[in-house]
Amino acid sequence: MLTAAPRKYEPLRKALADWYALYRRDLPWRRTSDPYRIWISEVMLQQTQVRTVEPYYHRFISRYPDVIRLARADLQSVLKLWEGLGYYSRARNLHKAAGIVASCMDGRMPDTWEALRGLPGIGDYIAAAVLSIAFGRAHAVVDGNVKRVMARLFLLDAPVNQASSHKVFHTLADRLLDKHNPGRHNQAAMELGALVCTPRAPRCPECPAGRFCAARRKGLTHLYPRRNRRQPVPTRRSVAGVVLKSGRMLLVRRPEDGLLGGLWEFPGGALPEGADPAVACRLQLKKAVNLDVRVARHMATISHSYTHFRLKLELYLCEWKSGRVCLSGPSDFKWLTVSGVGALPLHGAMHKALRHLGSVVAAMG
Repeated sequence: MLTAAPRKYEPLRKALADWYALYRRDLPWRRTSDPYRIWISEVMLQQTQVRTVEPYYHRFISRYPDVIRLARADLQSVLKLWEGLGYYSRARNLHKAAGIVASCMDGRMPDTWEALRGLPGIGDYIAAAVLSIAFGRAHAVVDGNVKRVMARLFLLDAPVNQASSHKVFHTLADRLLDKHNPGRHNQAAMELGALVCTPRAPRCPECPAGRFCAARRKGLTHLYPRRNRRQPVPTRRSVAGVVLKSGRMLLVRRPEDGLLGGLWEFPGGALPEGADPAVACRLQLKKAVNLDVRVARHMATISHSYTHFRLKLELYLCEWKSGRVCLSGPSDFKWLTVSGVGALPLHGAMHKALRHLGSVVAAMG
């Protein structure tokens, strides 16, 4: 365990800082001290790889260069810009938090733990990152990369994916933190985990912390960090209908709260175990949007993975027979052409569904 005074770890801090100065990646959010832009980048980087985030970051900052313009934006526009990045609650919370900063904080990002931590979507990690990088406050950042580095440095047996272990890692990270330059130190620790102390095949000969690392010294790098075994990811089966009426198709919007909140999709619902999918589609459409339809044919089986489950969606082409839309579950609806559908913020499974609309376009023509 790490019990010595923090001053003992000054050589480790210096080695890490020197390495970071030479080998850090040139990333756009590292060229600024603007807390708004650092906040946007850290939210995007949660559970998302850097190479995926970079183009999204550039587009987002180009459209919303400051917190005021983000606060004034329409949420649907924000979700559309976020489309494909996943974890859409991040975008909704960004928009909500920007509104609070604009209206209650004179458009200035807060520079205290209590104020920043109180904004929607900002937990300990993002608060520590923004405060240390933008304001130089001495808060240690603990993400997956940092946990892996510390687990190997000190042979920590606490599972990195167990919530109760977080306090152990945070205590150690705080003791290791360079209080004089916390932003640089935090970024260096995360960068080390991303580039050198990787989950598989770590590049130990290149590691600036190698001489301090207990796992390397004992040849146990492959055993750390410890992880609890994950439960199998369940599969959810659903049905949805591409409902045609007068040359247009029906789209519904999911409620803003909850999974994929505010995004648009073809109407439908769960497929009960053992039920006939076509029959279930007709019944779910009646339940969700109050329409009587004729299920014309099966269009596709769509598989898509989300964080905590896999979706298997049976998609049907349906013809409107009777009824006016009355929603039970969705928050809004639109009758649209194919081009109109593409203008809405859609989730991943719906983008896959759009690939099967060629025959629908012909039918609508």
